[in-house]
Amino acid sequence: MSFLALNKPKLSRRLVAKIQRPQSGFTLIELMIVVAIIGILAAIAMPNYSLYIKRGKAAEATATLASLRVKMEQYYQDNRSYVDGPCTTASDNQYFTYACSAGPTDDTYTLKATGNPAKGMGDFEFSLNQSNGKTSKFDGTAGLTCWLTKKGGTC
Repeated sequence: MSFLALNKPKLSRRLVAKIQRPQSGFTLIELMIVVAIIGILAAIAMPNYSLYIKRGKAAEATATLASLRVKMEQYYQDNRSYVDGPCTTASDNQYFTYACSAGPTDDTYTLKATGNPAKGMGDFEFSLNQSNGKTSKFDGTAGLTCWLTKKGGTC
């Protein structure tokens, strides 16, 4: 045997397998592309989600006004007048404040829901009168003859 053969370091099988195994993992550019894609998706999704939340909050106003209208009509059936009608709402209303005003005669009234600015609903208004005439302002968009249910919506 030669001197070189005796002094040659012996590589273990595990070390040889580790050296020959291909590297795994992600490169920095691949991670940057993924982060950019997630950013783009978030930029699209967040405004839509915010509008979705506002639409859900606005449902409180339309439901409460419809309920108040039924109470006012029941009161009118009993008293033949809307004066001193039941214009109170439950105390669990979070996003709107409600007002009831009598019209110029005993057989008219107007119910109005105004959005609570502290809850992000400051640019919302809904109203209803005795003949079921509806008006609304949904996030700044006015609906003159109906209750709008989404921004940019039409009657």
